[in-house]
Amino acid sequence: MAETRRDTEERKTLILTGASRGIGHATVKRFASAGWRVITCSRHAFPENCPWAAGPEDHIQVDLSDPDDTLRAIAEMRARLADGKLHALVNNAGISPKGGAGSTARGDAGNDAVPAGGGIRLNTLNTPMALWRQVFEVNFFSTIWLARGLMEELAAAHGAIVNVTSIAGSRVHPFAGSAYATSKAALAALTREMAADFGPLGVRVNAIAPGEIDTAILSPGTADLVKNIPLRRLGLPEEVAKAIWYLCTDQSSYVTGAELHINGGQHV
Repeated sequence: MAETRRDTEERKTLILTGASRGIGHATVKRFASAGWRVITCSRHAFPENCPWAAGPEDHIQVDLSDPDDTLRAIAEMRARLADGKLHALVNNAGISPKGGAGSTARGDAGNDAVPAGGGIRLNTLNTPMALWRQVFEVNFFSTIWLARGLMEELAAAHGAIVNVTSIAGSRVHPFAGSAYATSKAALAALTREMAADFGPLGVRVNAIAPGEIDTAILSPGTADLVKNIPLRRLGLPEEVAKAIWYLCTDQSSYVTGAELHINGGQHV
């Protein structure tokens, strides 16, 4: 008997961390518009004004700074993957704390960050030890726990992993703190290691390194950086989402271990 369209089609699934704003929102829209199921993860409960229709049933609230809560969330993710397949995992969550008064609601250099502290850049001399550990747990270690915890589901789908690094991982950034920058540099190296380890399982692992991305709340002074960007403008979250889409689909079927710069030429 000939196979029907329904028999041959497979709805794909994406798990996305750091889905609460900016790049995360744009990524959800991009994949959902193509018919993917998107399971979102963030530190916050599902907000009523979010732009995707799946709603709370495909949202997992998790504190990635807590390894035990991360493992709890992984178990919940696996339970929601009824067919045992995960086609893409995008590690977008990140925090870039500041010191002093006030607060910041976005990550410097393109990443979607959790508000933590005020507007003073924290460097290697003034970042508290506890904050170093928190930043690395969210920005770096959670990536390992998620990928390992979902390894079987990724392998079953011959899926893809995309880690969101940053331009701050390769240079001293005027706003991104030292803990954030070094965690992103480590994440770039981790991407290469994961590509080597996951490749034999049929799973590709790549990274994107955003530069200055125009989200709802920008760090003070970000606009002044535009004059030094060759394209003379900030990037759009939708442009980052397109790059993530490329790395999660067959368009990049022979690409693994790469880090794609999305910064308008700021790195040159």
